[in-house]
Amino acid sequence: MEVSLQRLATINGVMEIDCHLSDQDFLKFSRLIYDVAGIKLEPVKKTMLDSRLRRRLRAVDCPSFTEYFKYVVSPEGQERELVLMLDAVSTNKTDFFRESKHFDLLTNRVLPELVKRKRAGIFQQVRVWSAGCSTGEEPYTLAMVMDEFCATGNNIDYSILATDLSTDVLAKARLAIYEDYKIEPVPTTYRYKYLWRGEGSRRGFHRVAPRLRRKVNFQRLNFMDEQFAIDNPMDIIFCRNVIIYFDRQTQIELFRKFYRQLAPGGYLFIGHSESLQGIETKMRRMAPTVFQKK
Repeated sequence: MEVSLQRLATINGVMEIDCHLSDQDFLKFSRLIYDVAGIKLEPVKKTMLDSRLRRRLRAVDCPSFTEYFKYVVSPEGQERELVLMLDAVSTNKTDFFRESKHFDLLTNRVLPELVKRKRAGIFQQVRVWSAGCSTGEEPYTLAMVMDEFCATGNNIDYSILATDLSTDVLAKARLAIYEDYKIEPVPTTYRYKYLWRGEGSRRGFHRVAPRLRRKVNFQRLNFMDEQFAIDNPMDIIFCRNVIIYFDRQTQIELFRKFYRQLAPGGYLFIGHSESLQGIETKMRRMAPTVFQKK
């Protein structure tokens, strides 16, 4: 990678970037991020982008944002750095049992209806997709809820696909290790049943039980891919608090893809701060932020 000569400062062995993200460079990066990942960055996000990209400049010893952009769009950069840059700029916020009413609805209405429908024909596996899974709290919550549903006499088979754009959060999700404060939203009975308390050097952490980890398959997926690389139709899709980072046209295209990926009669859950209002859809609204494919 070629770099221009710029004044650099080194403090305790860490390279300091002696420049700031210019308006021109912000436009270049924001367009690239939008084209590749569909994430819309408004000008007010310039300071945030400066801070997050700065980490990557240090990681690859690049002295300026201009040179870093040239590297990212080069053949070598697209192969080695582009994914890491997207990791750096992605926002990942999640919790166990976040928006808990969704899981109540899942247990009391959605799963009973799905099981009844599937048992009317040749029974198949219930397939669930956590789209935008971040560090794994949502798919593991889904696994707990599904396992509890099975324990009440509903002997069904299920699988959970969990995807995210960021390779960094997916690595953390696969480890399934969480600080004690992270598991506070988990009901006490679930903690004893599904979370293992760390001891010794691992004190202060919990890990998701192996039987639940085996039910969740993590993989990287970019919503902007022309087609999702998912073989089977999904019965349930959770895509919550993700579309708020996309513009309206990107949201429309994404919901069309979700519709195609859903099995007939399948369900889509979106975040309580999100809406399909103004978007033409063939799905019927069965509850606030919950939709069913007709």
